[in-house]
Amino acid sequence: MEGFTIYLFIIIIFVIFILANAIKILREYERGVIFRLGRLINTKGPGIIFLIPIVDRMVKVSLRTIVMDVPPQDIITKDNVSLKVNAVVYFRVVHAEKAIVEVADYLAATSQISQTTLRSVLGQSQLDELLAERDKINRELQQIIDEQTEPWGVKVTTVEVKQVDLPLEMQRAIAIQAQAERERRAKIIHAEGEFQASQKLSEAAEVIGKFPVAIQLRFLQTLTEISSDKNSTIIFPVPIDLLTPFINGFKKE
Repeated sequence: MEGFTIYLFIIIIFVIFILANAIKILREYERGVIFRLGRLINTKGPGIIFLIPIVDRMVKVSLRTIVMDVPPQDIITKDNVSLKVNAVVYFRVVHAEKAIVEVADYLAATSQISQTTLRSVLGQSQLDELLAERDKINRELQQIIDEQTEPWGVKVTTVEVKQVDLPLEMQRAIAIQAQAERERRAKIIHAEGEFQASQKLSEAAEVIGKFPVAIQLRFLQTLTEISSDKNSTIIFPVPIDLLTPFINGFKKE
């Protein structure tokens, strides 16, 4: 009786072992690459997967987007400026079979190709392009890396240059250049303001030349504005045109 119990216990353990290896459950974002006696059979999932114990082997692959940081790379730009640049790469597996069969480790391979491409592309760019045309460089990086990883069933969706570490001397030079640019713009704006003011003064002079009485009206308006202030003494010039009628009257007498 005891021997039968032990035999039954062994059978139960064996059945549990067989079921554990024969039934697999894959999530919605997972796929299972099935190998039968070492040969690629198919890709299954998601849901319940039935395998032949000992004969079949399954490798799970996640189809979710992976975010990978590219370590800082020492780069010498086209105009001989030494930089440290890091980036971030967004990619995902689109063909699970290729990601397992075509490359030993698609994560490590994508990381390495991203680092070498970052050094290559930025080494062919000038510092001004790297700082001012970041979107263009990001698109170029994404296109090149995606072409390299396509045979592995990996789709690179986005590449972003995160941080550019400049030498201290270069930071000072850029700050001086930016200050000079701001001063140049200020001078241009000031000159444009002077030019517009001179145009308005020229137009005013033309009006006064055609209507001399306009200067007298302007003079009276100025007196009104000054009188509104709390001043005890006001000194102002008197235009000779205002005194002309009185002078002519005295001459006639």
